[in-house]
Amino acid sequence: MTTVTCTEIKNRFGQYLESALKEPVFIEKTGRAVAVLLSMEDFENMQAHEDKLWAEKAKKSVKKGFVGHEESMKFLLSK
Repeated sequence: MTTVTCTEIKNRFGQYLESALKEPVFIEKTGRAVAVLLSMEDFENMQAHEDKLWAEKAKKSVKKGFVGHEESMKFLLSK
C-alpha cells in the first residue's frame, strides 16, 4: 500500500499512475485520506463485485415478498 500527499501526487502523477497498476495509491490532504488511485482492472473488479452484491440483495428481497421493479412501476403509474 502506498500513501502520498496531494502535493506529492501532483508533482509525480505519472510515477503514481504506474504504481496504481500494481496496487492502490492512497492520497492524503492535510493528514487525512481523501482519495484512492486505482488501476482500471481493480475498479472494474470492484464494480463487478458490487453489481453481484446488489443483484443478490434484490433476489433475497423478492423472495421475502417485496415487489420488483415492474410491479412498483405499475403501482406508481396507476396513481
